[in-house]
Amino acid sequence: MKQQQQRKSCTGIAPPEATREDAFDTTYKEKEGPKPARRIVWKNVLLMTVLHLSAAYGVILIPSASPWTLLWSVLCFVISALGITAGAHRLWSHRSYKASLPLRIFLGVANSMAFQNDIFEWARDHRVHHKYSETDADPHNAVRGFFFAHIGWLLVRKHPDVIEKGRKLELSDLLADKVVMFQRKYYKPSVLLMCFFIPMSVPWYLWGESLWIAYFIPAVLRYTLVLNATWLVNSAAHMWGNRPYDHFINPRENKFVTFSAIGMENAPNKDLSLNLTTCFIDFMCSLGLARDCKRASRDLILARIQRTGDGSHRNG
Repeated sequence: MKQQQQRKSCTGIAPPEATREDAFDTTYKEKEGPKPARRIVWKNVLLMTVLHLSAAYGVILIPSASPWTLLWSVLCFVISALGITAGAHRLWSHRSYKASLPLRIFLGVANSMAFQNDIFEWARDHRVHHKYSETDADPHNAVRGFFFAHIGWLLVRKHPDVIEKGRKLELSDLLADKVVMFQRKYYKPSVLLMCFFIPMSVPWYLWGESLWIAYFIPAVLRYTLVLNATWLVNSAAHMWGNRPYDHFINPRENKFVTFSAIGMENAPNKDLSLNLTTCFIDFMCSLGLARDCKRASRDLILARIQRTGDGSHRNG
């Protein structure tokens, strides 16, 4: 009976757009005149260059790694990806479901393993992205090109409108969440522990993998792959793919991105085998660790498809 009640509680209706801080703001207008000059953050350029070169070296080391090390790397990839998709994105950015304290702690730890800014900063920037999508106030505005939307936005100073709009958001729910605030307070040591030390030390301690391989594959290579999988949602998924719900907007359904990012998007996905995040949240609901999942009704989805979709749903 308890599991039936939990499953029922995971079929709630999404709240009205007007009550959400991540709802698109149609009143925002970009400032006229020349755009602010791009200010490159050379430290980030150097760090990202070293990181990706190190990840490329990790690929070369794969044939030398133990099968257990490769399996451990995949597990670390999934855990850290869930810290973004099920945690920072669906739970804390969009509040698309409610999670119990044990689940929130797990997702907070997993988010530190992902190392993509702390939950508070990630959720704030993502809400700004949705509220001002494809404008100057969007942190990774895809109108500025694939490279900018993918990684370039991290290599330059934020546009002044991004900072201004981020400061004006209502973020009381994040400030009131003790898991979010604890992770923010201890973010740097939690990243060192979860993103690098544990992924590296487990293979070395449990099955005798060399620290060299354990560092470059489960730590560095896995971390870099999770980063790029997340970035593809900002870049590729705003440029290539189907738009079954609204062909007037840039965001699209891209099965490769959905698979690599284990189901980042909130939209109803027709192929649940590709959306591990949805499966994870549904499983947490069945265990009583999550509830009140916000889903659009089937009638609402079909009406939106018929009104503004591109017709690609007929091919699915």
